[in-house]
Amino acid sequence: MLTLRWAKAHSNVPLRTVVGAFLAALSTLAWSAEFTVGPGDVRDGYESRDFRSHSNMLEIRPGDALPLAELVAAPPLGLPPMPVAPSAAEIDLGRRLFYDRRLSVNDTLSCGMCHIPEQGFAQNELATPVGLEGRSVRRNVPSLYNVAYMASLFLDGRESELTSQIWGPLLAINEMGNPDRKAVLASVGAIEDYAARFSELYPQGLTELTLGSALAAYQSALLSAASPFDRWYFAGIATALDEQAIRGFEVFQRRGCVSCHIVGSEHALFTDGRFHNTGAGYVRHTRSLQPARVQLAPGVFVQPTVAIEVSMLADEGRFEVTGRAQDRWRYRTPSLRNVALTGPYMHDGSLASLDAVLKFYNAGGGGDPQQDPRVQPLHLTPRELAALKAFLHALTGANVDALASDARSVTIGDVR
Repeated sequence: MLTLRWAKAHSNVPLRTVVGAFLAALSTLAWSAEFTVGPGDVRDGYESRDFRSHSNMLEIRPGDALPLAELVAAPPLGLPPMPVAPSAAEIDLGRRLFYDRRLSVNDTLSCGMCHIPEQGFAQNELATPVGLEGRSVRRNVPSLYNVAYMASLFLDGRESELTSQIWGPLLAINEMGNPDRKAVLASVGAIEDYAARFSELYPQGLTELTLGSALAAYQSALLSAASPFDRWYFAGIATALDEQAIRGFEVFQRRGCVSCHIVGSEHALFTDGRFHNTGAGYVRHTRSLQPARVQLAPGVFVQPTVAIEVSMLADEGRFEVTGRAQDRWRYRTPSLRNVALTGPYMHDGSLASLDAVLKFYNAGGGGDPQQDPRVQPLHLTPRELAALKAFLHALTGANVDALASDARSVTIGDVR
């Protein structure tokens, strides 16, 4: 906002001068103790043209590290035990790597620039993220909360191990852009501190496996639960959940939402981990046959007047992994934990708010003749929809702010 105002008053000044002045101003502010604003904008309603920012800058105070190894050893209320617990040293190394821009080919992107801690380890502003050098990425950023419990990774389930899934984004030309695994290892190994840390932690030093292990260790520690729902349902605290959210849970059960977003007797991941066609992929396909639109700002779209590449926009979901016709436009069921924090929603980020998601399912999904038969019009009343939304908000974990603060406890690596 500050940059835009300055640029409007100095429209004859080159853009790089504007950006340079803005960055210099931030550098000065970073040393001023009087500035103590919060972690950025509240983005409720970002999809609307009426959206207004209420914050001028990000929080500049470093975060406070958590004992994440203890969190893994004793997961929050509502989550099952973890089968394997990484060491504190592994988690610390993985945390540093996750926020290090030097893992991208040109030192500009880190994992944490798409999986933003303050935005539910997802990305709220864009339906799909912007990758290396402004390239398009076709799928919405999935949240990383509780990812360690997922048997299938990515929305199409093409990977099953956190230690190996890292190579997808690291090597994708439209994400972090590295040419091959050898180049990534050479880049990380050339940083003296990393080389020493890997040698200390692993007998084999820095390898494809140990790099994956370190990054997986941090991601597996992003456990979040002990929500108001957990305290009410699993701990039996009657006052932990208000009456509207309780009615929402009743609607959630009665209308079959729980058949895919499973709740057990002792814990709940709120996902069956399987792949389903809700019609969202069908809607995306029909839209892709129309001229593309590009979002410039909240509620502001333009129709390009030049040809744009559309091959990256095609998305057939699980079918791309299995080749089976019945898997076309099936995507992995997301967990509903912290769902109020992780919009926009669906595999392509096409639904900007929880209200839009509830409207989509209440209408019976996307209308694909081949969609899951359980996705049928629900005919919920406004009162039932409001209760269901209240229930979804009650799934926000007690430690989301602490995990975001922990993420900011490391110095971001961005200089070779």
